Amino acid sequence: MQEVMETRMDRRALAAAGVTVVLWASAFVSIRSAGQFYSPGALALGRLLVAALALGVILVARREGWPARKAWPGIVVSGVLWFGVYMVALNWGETQVEAGTAAMVINIGPLLIALLAGWFLHEGFPRKLLIGMAVSLAGAVVVGLSKSEGGASSILGVALCVVAALSWAVAILAQKPALRHASALQVTTFGCAIGAIACLPFAGQLVSQVAQAPTTATLNVVFLGVFPTALAFTTWAYALSRTTAGNMGATTYLVPTLVVLMSWALLSEIPGWLTLAGGALCLIGVAISRRTRG
Repeated sequence: MQEVMETRMDRRALAAAGVTVVLWASAFVSIRSAGQFYSPGALALGRLLVAALALGVILVARREGWPARKAWPGIVVSGVLWFGVYMVALNWGETQVEAGTAAMVINIGPLLIALLAGWFLHEGFPRKLLIGMAVSLAGAVVVGLSKSEGGASSILGVALCVVAALSWAVAILAQKPALRHASALQVTTFGCAIGAIACLPFAGQLVSQVAQAPTTATLNVVFLGVFPTALAFTTWAYALSRTTAGNMGATTYLVPTLVVLMSWALLSEIPGWLTLAGGALCLIGVAISRRTRG
């Protein structure tokens, strides 16, 4: 009976992770599209306000209330870094590089999680982990050079995506213990609210840009708030509470491939062979590092 229950739990976690991966892949495409009319900070704030409102309604309907006191440190850290810094950096990065390129570089996140675990959780630095890091960072450099022909703009875009990946990695390490004291819905709802508060300096930009942007761009912001944020971050937290951070990070390896396919279908963006090669190096580096984990 115990094994059956664990299998069902694993399947639910896998299904939740699958929802997250597909919706996060769609987010890269929507950000690229909406970013033509919304600045990075305004786009992040609009997305978070929509998500916080949607999740807040569900939280009240379910009567879950406030998280336990022990959950708040993790909620605050993940809210500021993942829902705040990550989203602004990613939005800004996607003004410099294509959606597929951004997704490839962001995918060094699982490697960064392993590094941070080595420092803060005393898991050490296995040789393959260090090799994987070097390969992934080399891939990020190749991607940047392929997009800029040696110029600064796309190198800036890649650097911003690396900042986003680092913020994501730190946020996961903070979010994992918070899920021991609060539900996935609570952690995501209050994380979105804290991220929105952190992005309030962009409120003026959001108000002015909503008035000027076409309806399709604003609908993209709403889509980002409801699906890749409210829904996908909740399914992520649900799955993370039932498995390890490393295993959850591994599920995101599928995101760049999905993003490239979606970008080709919806935005007519097809990365060149050098960009693809750099992205492949990012993924190979992460795969090498994963051989050190169970």
